[in-house]
Amino acid sequence: MAEDNGSSFLWFLAGLGLGAVVGVLYAPKPGRDTRDEIAQRAEESREYVANRARQAREQAQQWAEKSRSFYQQQKDQFKSAFDAGKEAYHEVTDEPGPGPAKSET
Repeated sequence: MAEDNGSSFLWFLAGLGLGAVVGVLYAPKPGRDTRDEIAQRAEESREYVANRARQAREQAQQWAEKSRSFYQQQKDQFKSAFDAGKEAYHEVTDEPGPGPAKSET
């Protein structure tokens, strides 16, 4: 269903563009002016699409960085909890752990 919405939106944009071109072609202007206007609008459209693509790329990079940061934070928390559990186990069982050696007296 999501593809239908995206496809419908693309068809809408295509129809909008085609309507704009037809409207410009039937405008009461000389051919050269009309062609120049079409070229100008095409360039504006190209710049708009390029800017939107750049914005989307930047946003994707931000999301990726946030994801990496969140993953690293969760990894560090899990490691700390694991190490604390390991240390607690060694203290309870009186087994020597990886920490400093305990003196028995």
